[in-house]
Amino acid sequence: MERALEKTLHRRIILDVDSSASPVHGEQEASAYNGHFGCTCYHPLFCFNQFGDCEGSMLRPGNVHSADGWKEVLEPIVARCEKKKVRKYFRGDAAFAKPEIYEYLEEKGFLYAIRLPANDVLQAEIEHLLTRPVGRPPRKPIVWFADFEYQAVSWERARRLIAKVEWHRGELFPRVGFIVTNMSARAQAVVHFYNGRGTAEQWIKEGKYALNWRRLSCQHFVSNQARLALFVLAYNLGNFLRPLVLPRRIKHWSLRSPIAQTNQDRSEGGSA
Repeated sequence: MERALEKTLHRRIILDVDSSASPVHGEQEASAYNGHFGCTCYHPLFCFNQFGDCEGSMLRPGNVHSADGWKEVLEPIVARCEKKKVRKYFRGDAAFAKPEIYEYLEEKGFLYAIRLPANDVLQAEIEHLLTRPVGRPPRKPIVWFADFEYQAVSWERARRLIAKVEWHRGELFPRVGFIVTNMSARAQAVVHFYNGRGTAEQWIKEGKYALNWRRLSCQHFVSNQARLALFVLAYNLGNFLRPLVLPRRIKHWSLRSPIAQTNQDRSEGGSA
């Protein structure tokens, strides 16, 4: 994968980190009930680049926080990125809104956009945007942005925050989101960049449903760690070959596209 990336023309590397649930139905070691997902599971952590390659993964007990073990996953990836003369970016949801993560990324030269949970202080900063617009609401949402400096009690210094306020027709209250960032781009551009992190969820779904990497049925935790690593390796191989060998008209297909899914169904049917 590293050699392939060296041949791929790109001026930046974007890392998206996200967690997922792998439900279990036995007495697998270190599995636990997770209230957010509402099931007994493992809670693996994944890191993807913008090309869909899984740069790193970690199997974790089911009841850990979404950001638990983030540094252990990121450090080897960041070390590889340091050798490349490209701009480096990071995106994460509100689970990764931690000052130690900001400081680490800043030290390593990463630009980041991370969702920040709302609080009363932040709401007060955008109070002028929380009044319903006058007149008949249009079909399209009314979108406003705010850009300001903010320093939480646990932060050593102030950082840039961007707020997005959306007024949707038929909804009583606005949809509000906050992003902490060290990027200098316009507020709209930062929000657009952050929204791109949804592709990581797409790739996790490919791993889940095309390769069934949720199937972690070994009794011992270390065995399931190895099993997940093999699933990720198979996923990366498929993702690597997809643009390399497929005809141009179908090279954008996902691993769950009709032909691939049919072959998987046949394989599962033959092994039943």
